[in-house]
Amino acid sequence: MVEEHERDQGEDRPSGKLAALNEIWRVSFKLGLTSFGGPIAHLGYFHHEYVRQRKWLDERNYADLIALCQLLPGPASSQAGIGIGILRAGLLGGLVAWLGFTLPSVVMLVLFAYLLKGIGLSDAGWIHGLKIVAVVIVLQAVLSMGQKLANDRNKATIAVLALAVTLVWQTAVSQVLLMIAAAGIGVLWFRKEATAAPTELSVPLSRRAAFISLVIFLVLLVGLPLLRESSGNLWLAMFDSFYRSGSLVFGGGHVVLPLLEREVVPNDWLSAGEFLAGYGAAQAVPGPLFTFAAYLGASMLGTAGAVWATLAIFLPAFLLVAGVLPFWSGLRSNRKMQGAIIGVNAAVVGILLAALYHPVFTSAILEANDLVFAAVLFLLLVFWKLPPWLVVLAGAAGGELLVLI
Repeated sequence: MVEEHERDQGEDRPSGKLAALNEIWRVSFKLGLTSFGGPIAHLGYFHHEYVRQRKWLDERNYADLIALCQLLPGPASSQAGIGIGILRAGLLGGLVAWLGFTLPSVVMLVLFAYLLKGIGLSDAGWIHGLKIVAVVIVLQAVLSMGQKLANDRNKATIAVLALAVTLVWQTAVSQVLLMIAAAGIGVLWFRKEATAAPTELSVPLSRRAAFISLVIFLVLLVGLPLLRESSGNLWLAMFDSFYRSGSLVFGGGHVVLPLLEREVVPNDWLSAGEFLAGYGAAQAVPGPLFTFAAYLGASMLGTAGAVWATLAIFLPAFLLVAGVLPFWSGLRSNRKMQGAIIGVNAAVVGILLAALYHPVFTSAILEANDLVFAAVLFLLLVFWKLPPWLVVLAGAAGGELLVLI
């Protein structure tokens, strides 16, 4: 009878696990289809669905999870979704939550890449319009983040220094050193700023598994560039470029733009026009902006390239969330860590401002008419509060009109 009882329990566990995974899939896929507006809006959708509607987390634990995702490099909204999936159903739950939230925009951007290949870029006016939309979207992000993250003398100083370093010293190493320096300055200047006491998160993941995730993250970050140099293989070079970009980006999807541009365009994998056209299209689809990698991969190597690039750019986010989440409650109470977060966030504003200038502004605003059109789109997005996807459509249509003027 004991064996029969144990057998019954064993049959119940998988069904419970499968039910949880199925629920995570349904909710995350719905969010992936409907979450327009960028990472801040995504976190609002998550709060409504996961906290208010389903009560998978309480307010304090959700806020604590968001604080972790803002600290880690990578896409904050995707990391929050992964973290919620892990808290709900372990590592597999995190994977299902990521897949559901990411898949819709990946499919849309791959189809867009094939559309561009089918019709050819040439000097299409609507492509130029998408480039102008990118100027408006990034400008809005700079203003929004600057008001929150660089709103006093010391934080603004860090932001301006980050702007200067990013524009003058344009290498992948400079971004890493810049973030380390910003964290160090943050510890010195901001560690005394008071914050709310941290809350405990119940994480169904062992610290051993978390440690293994962090080791894998570091081994890939260090080892991939070495393998790339020794092999000369295009697929390995692609994986290294996208993995490194996903590993070193603080501040979300917009900040990945300069890193990806330096990896893709100078290597002649894509032209600057193709790159910015895809970035503009990425604003029109729901879900995380990091799925821009799917467009780039599809433009380079078809559907297999899209899958490869998407896995590479999101893998660091998954490994970091799984690696840090079990330790987060303890780390969050450290004032030096809190100061480092403030310094890094201020530097992100400067990096984003540098991206706004080059390549976004310099590639899109070529004459006075372009600047006037950008101002109109900014008015519609920021003051008239039109949804980003509608502004993208207006940008594409207006780009065609600019050709006729």
